[in-house]
Amino acid sequence: MNELEYRNFYDRVGKMNGWDFSRVKCQSEGAAWDFYDVVTQNSKKSDMLLDIGTGGGEALLSIVDAALLLIGIDHSMGMIQTAQANVSASKASNVRMLYMDAAHIQFPEGFFQVISNRHSGFDPREVARVLAEGGCFLTQQVGEADKMNLKLAFGRGQAFEVPDGTLMNLYMTQLEEVGFRDIQSFEYDAIDYYETYEDLVFLLKHTPIIPNFGQTAEDFTILHQFIEEHQTSKGIRTNSKRFMIIARK
Repeated sequence: MNELEYRNFYDRVGKMNGWDFSRVKCQSEGAAWDFYDVVTQNSKKSDMLLDIGTGGGEALLSIVDAALLLIGIDHSMGMIQTAQANVSASKASNVRMLYMDAAHIQFPEGFFQVISNRHSGFDPREVARVLAEGGCFLTQQVGEADKMNLKLAFGRGQAFEVPDGTLMNLYMTQLEEVGFRDIQSFEYDAIDYYETYEDLVFLLKHTPIIPNFGQTAEDFTILHQFIEEHQTSKGIRTNSKRFMIIARK
């Protein structure tokens, strides 16, 4: 997908589902951390916390006690509408969801003590600008080797044929260039077992793992063949490759 196609896709998913995959039945083996647990561990009750690319706000609403005020931003109006509805349903009084581009964060310099960002783009200069001195920035991203057996089956996919580690190294270099210190990176490659065909279809239709999945009948033929080859007693086997960067200003 090009940038415009991805934005349109992301906005459509936001209106339909938010970034909520709780209905997908999947067991993972080998995940080294839970990202928002790590965010909580690096936050204080008195902090102002910004979540960039918050999606439907589902993850941010799971850590409402981590900080004094939690603000989620997203460039998709569809996602933010879902996020605001989720906040209203939760009755959380210290969470705000705002339609905002990560390249133009509309807050003063040094406003936040903690900034989190999961599976979304960010602008290192803007992150550095709105993060207070001594503040912590945490990002988790999808590695290029994610869902590799699926990408090989389809012959296309998100970051297909890009060397693993490319994005992580780029982000670490950019963060260093804008003045971050104590930059640490972590990686894991977990095994995922999707319980049913429907779980895998939901994932592929609501993420850009296989761009434009389902627009041709051939995609479903390939998927059925993939399931036959990767079905195990635990479920349909694939992988989740993730990396995390923690940087202090």
